[in-house]
Amino acid sequence: MQDVNELKLLLDSRIPLVVIETFEEKKALDVLSMVANNQGRDLHRWSVTDGLTRINFGPQLVPKGSELNQVEEALKHIKNQTQPGIYALCDIHPFLENQPNVVRLLKDIALNHFAMPHTLVFLSFQLRLPPELSRYSSSYTLALPSDDKIMEVIREEAKVWSDKHGGVRVKTDNLTLKKLMNNLQGLSVSDVRRLVRMAIWSDGELSEVDVHDINKAKFALLDMEGVMSFESNVKDFSQVGGLHNLKRWLITRRDAFISEDSKLDMPKGILLLGVQGGGKSLAAKAVAGLWGLALLRLDIGALYNKFHGETERNLREALKLADAMSPCVIWLDEIEKGMAQDGNDNGTSQRLLGTLLTWMAERRTKVFIVATSNDISKLPPELIRKGRLDEIFFVDLPDADVRKDIFIIHINKRNMLATEFDVNKLANATNGFSGSEIEQAIVAAMYTAAASGTKLTTEILLQEILNTSPLSVVMAEQIARLRLWAADRTIPA
Repeated sequence: MQDVNELKLLLDSRIPLVVIETFEEKKALDVLSMVANNQGRDLHRWSVTDGLTRINFGPQLVPKGSELNQVEEALKHIKNQTQPGIYALCDIHPFLENQPNVVRLLKDIALNHFAMPHTLVFLSFQLRLPPELSRYSSSYTLALPSDDKIMEVIREEAKVWSDKHGGVRVKTDNLTLKKLMNNLQGLSVSDVRRLVRMAIWSDGELSEVDVHDINKAKFALLDMEGVMSFESNVKDFSQVGGLHNLKRWLITRRDAFISEDSKLDMPKGILLLGVQGGGKSLAAKAVAGLWGLALLRLDIGALYNKFHGETERNLREALKLADAMSPCVIWLDEIEKGMAQDGNDNGTSQRLLGTLLTWMAERRTKVFIVATSNDISKLPPELIRKGRLDEIFFVDLPDADVRKDIFIIHINKRNMLATEFDVNKLANATNGFSGSEIEQAIVAAMYTAAASGTKLTTEILLQEILNTSPLSVVMAEQIARLRLWAADRTIPA
């Protein structure tokens, strides 16, 4: 009833043109029908295939031969009607471009509204009125389903499956259902029903795998490809060596972010600063894995466009779509590449920063920011101050214990047994190595062993380590300055 009441108020305010952008045309027509009945007005529907039809008091097609499937003829017919009515114009958007007669007829109807109060409702998945019409119009967005409605749809689809399979119940648990309900927010009832049905009918259960698949399908429905990408390979924190302080920080705030009834302030985000290859990107992925949320990666470089204003518009659209994916984690990788204030881009980076800061300050959706950076000195202070982000963590080169964990993880990952290697010796030999450099040493050693037709051993690994010059040696001065800066200004991850 929310849509009926709000749309009735809008029509009562004597707005001649109403724009409803939606994929749920049937739902919009049902709402309009209830509003029309309440107001005692006729509701007509126009489409290029069916022409003009009266639908709220039984379908009555306007007589054949009137050519009212032609938009211009239909508008002339509406303009000449002496009985006020509501006219739903379905998918009229292609006829608004380069057709001055159509635009003029619409304007005539709008200008004559107080003498003959017809209301034209534009129904389309996407529509932008010409400037000469927009001042007579108002937009309305259909309400999205509540948590209770989403759960009702899940139960309905589970019952349908159960009835078809002799009463066998759909396998799931309360935690998975809660995650599923959270991740289905922002979608229409029909989209929710379709995604839930696909998940249930694939194997008769709703599991963590289904939560991930539904997130991916939701991302596709929202058409977010481009500057934003959906990260399918979200790592679990068991795949990240070290970072104990960061893990502890995230665990203590997980419920405050996910829970609907938490009395604590919702966490906003973190900045991960550190040495290249130290595991910042892996940690960003692991945040989503730990919290069981979708991870969206925003490519800052892909935002830039040579035309004035397009870069900021790209960012606004990306952030709007992130809000639609809520609850989720948004990963701003190497953020300094897009927000650095170098003064050589005609103010684009400054405007981009302003757009991001405004969104960070005003957003009410559950979007957790994980920004990663290799050089914090290039970032403006207003972006990284407390209040914008919750904390800055420094991801340093791993110590001996963490290097040992990293060796175990990557050896086991490649279907070998870490117990067959002297991981303590390997950890001691890789002082100053980053996690990615350790992984690449293992990869290179496997190639060496394969070329000689032997099995990978500790000795082959040690020889490969000896041949490797880590970044901490190649760029020792820069890394030393970064560590010195971070010592008193950040929290060790």
